[in-house]
Amino acid sequence: MRQPALPSRLASMREPAAPRVLVTGATGYIGGRLIPELLAAGYAVRAMARRVERLGGQPWAGEVEVVPGDVLHADSLGRALDGVEVAYYLVHAIGAGGSFEDTDRRAARTFATAARTAGVRRIVYLGGLTPEGETLSPHLRSRAEVGDILLASGVPTVVLRAAVIIGSGSASFEMLRYLTERLPIMVTPRWVRTRIQPIAVGDVLRYLVGAASFPPDVSRGFDIGGPEVLTYLEMMRRYAAVAGLRKRTIVEVPVLSPSLSSHWVNVVTPVPRALARPLVESLRNTVVCLEHDIAVYVPDPAGGLIGFDRAVELALLSVREGGVATHWSDAAHTVGAASDPLPSDPAWAGGNLFVDERRSTVQASPESLWEVIKGIGGEHGWYSWPVAWRIRGLLDRLSGGPGLRRGRRDPNDLHVGDALDWWRVEDIQELRLLRLRAEMRLPGLAWLDLAIEADEDGHTAFAQRAVFYPRGLLGLAYWWGVSPFHGVVFGGMQRNIARAAETRERNKAQLARAVSSGQRPT
Repeated sequence: MRQPALPSRLASMREPAAPRVLVTGATGYIGGRLIPELLAAGYAVRAMARRVERLGGQPWAGEVEVVPGDVLHADSLGRALDGVEVAYYLVHAIGAGGSFEDTDRRAARTFATAARTAGVRRIVYLGGLTPEGETLSPHLRSRAEVGDILLASGVPTVVLRAAVIIGSGSASFEMLRYLTERLPIMVTPRWVRTRIQPIAVGDVLRYLVGAASFPPDVSRGFDIGGPEVLTYLEMMRRYAAVAGLRKRTIVEVPVLSPSLSSHWVNVVTPVPRALARPLVESLRNTVVCLEHDIAVYVPDPAGGLIGFDRAVELALLSVREGGVATHWSDAAHTVGAASDPLPSDPAWAGGNLFVDERRSTVQASPESLWEVIKGIGGEHGWYSWPVAWRIRGLLDRLSGGPGLRRGRRDPNDLHVGDALDWWRVEDIQELRLLRLRAEMRLPGLAWLDLAIEADEDGHTAFAQRAVFYPRGLLGLAYWWGVSPFHGVVFGGMQRNIARAAETRERNKAQLARAVSSGQRPT
């Protein structure tokens, strides 16, 4: 006789609950890629971020528990760590300016104490390879110190030490990519001869997932790297070959200091100087694995570890197909504090507030207008006076800002927290609003709203608003200096976005007529 099915509540009692893991740095490059891998491996994932709204657009957002938290504030970690068996520590202050070593130290100590108090079974940390007998760069020194703090926490800890990570969107890969693609003839410092053991991001994620199930008595560091040891010079030449570029001419000179090199990287690549400098300084250190003990717990795949050329091929494929899941700029330091709100009127904070507002009726559906708005920036540009945008972007790069070279993570998709040239996506309301916050070097705070409304007759209206909150006399001078150009820049943007939407609408109508009449679309 067939037994009746158990009630779902009783069935769940018989099935062991999936181990709960916490991923800090969920908005970052590695954290955003690790979460879907953990879900696929059967873990219950809790994602922690300072601004949880930035996770709302992720494809896995509905499958995880999202909690706010800051590793510098112990009070916020109690709820995040409650009931967690494995905690991934994937945050660091590099690129945020100031003394990132001190910030990293305080954050690691705060998290270690909170994890021990919460009864966490294991901490997993991704750090950097550190050579023996060499003076470490500040970046590698800080990574090593954080690993030591977590290992001394009293919680069993796995520290994975990696060198350059090769994957679409990683800061190290983007630096390599742009240096090689944009400079057929390069003048380089001596660090191009430093020996490096790069690793594909896919192998990094495999090790991170595997570390969650290590035996309880394992608490130590592991070197992880790909199958090849290369110099940066060899990496650039191999990248050029994989990408189908002509052979690069490289001239080494002994005079480029890390400071000068970081300026050069800042101008040539999308990586800003605040991040470029610690990365460049680290390239002076030999970063090669001294052991491969990780294979005892996470065996090498049947086909072996991913080689450098294959890792580059996979990264470029993601770039070309618009499939970059996460980008180094996702966790970039912003100009203002996370708590700074968008000003809504001139009385905000009791100070001066400047607003440039424009509105026009568009002969197109809200859907056509939204497609144009959502696709703005990157390769599509900003629909007005391209030369002025490029000049302003270059000036921003020279002053240490992001300029326009960050582009877009994806040519068609946007979600809250994405970097968009020198902007950051702060809010998206489908078919209604795209709000961008400026991250360029400015003597104040700035936002740009691109909104879809309806006019008095019910037609589609495009509302555009630029808001600037100046800081000091320099901020006032800046606004009055650029305001004469707003008619060309913002006025041109208003007109050209509307025209692009109307053109898109006409093309859709022509395509619909062709399909309905049985004609082949052209």
